[in-house]
Amino acid sequence: MPRFRVYVTSRSFGRFVPEGLEILEDVAEIERNPYEKTMTEEELIQNLKDADAVVLGADKCSRKVIEALERVRVIGRHGVGIDNIDLDAATQKRIIVTYTPHANADAVADHTWALILALARRIIPADISTKAGKWEGTKFIGIELSSKTIGILGLGTIGQLVAERARGFDMNIFYCDKRRNKALERKIGVTYVDLERLLRESDILTIHAALTSETRKMIGAKELRIMKNTALLINTARGEIIDEKVLVQALREGWIAGAALDVFEREPPKQLLKMDNVVLTPHIAAYTIEALRRMDVMVAEDIVKVLSGKKPEHVANPEVYDELSENKPS
Repeated sequence: MPRFRVYVTSRSFGRFVPEGLEILEDVAEIERNPYEKTMTEEELIQNLKDADAVVLGADKCSRKVIEALERVRVIGRHGVGIDNIDLDAATQKRIIVTYTPHANADAVADHTWALILALARRIIPADISTKAGKWEGTKFIGIELSSKTIGILGLGTIGQLVAERARGFDMNIFYCDKRRNKALERKIGVTYVDLERLLRESDILTIHAALTSETRKMIGAKELRIMKNTALLINTARGEIIDEKVLVQALREGWIAGAALDVFEREPPKQLLKMDNVVLTPHIAAYTIEALRRMDVMVAEDIVKVLSGKKPEHVANPEVYDELSENKPS
């Protein structure tokens, strides 16, 4: 097999576990993002021009970038979401896009619950206070989760795992999704409601929807005003689902009691940084050793399959592969 050139924009791929990188190194020369940040369009265009494949992180792979690619046969998204890739442009250019579905689902569900508990029990300010040499027990009164209502916006794989964990806290579990799933309702004990009821009755609202044109800024002023003023809002999905400017106002004016966020419209989220009723983490919900190993291996194996003329397992635009297969000489 010839040596290929694979460019890695993801800052986590191969850095913490070796298996995925070793798979690629067997067939390719590896070059990495040198910037320690997501790459700009111009940086991507400049660095990907001679690549045969890309391991893409959160960098925005726009139509402009894709149309400039000269040799790339496969873009392997090192993650679950593909909203940072212009899939239509890739399809039109016959570039296969792969991704790593469900690889980080348990990690994100765990992180969601870490945020819920940190916010409900005021763990972060209590930790800061205690380490400062203070002993202010009565300053950090929290809430119990038992018998509270958790509302899950988006009952995909991660939403289901969050719901299953909620059963251990003896919570009432509501969900809202574009499709009702009666089989799941029976299996994991969740109740389907419309969005307004989800907002109105949830003590904790946690977002697990994909980012689409319908969900972009889905949680805005109208929705935040419907919520209880004691409610907590959690987001480990996509920052753009919440209108962040309005959220800042809602938190300042007490429309809701607090928020815990791992994703943001813009990173870092400047207006949220100094708010006492907010818990923030730097987009790390998917970052566990186990999840990174699964993502690394999945993306590496699929890239090698494409480069060796085989069909990858996790294809976001299968019509490209089907067309390429049909046009292969017999």
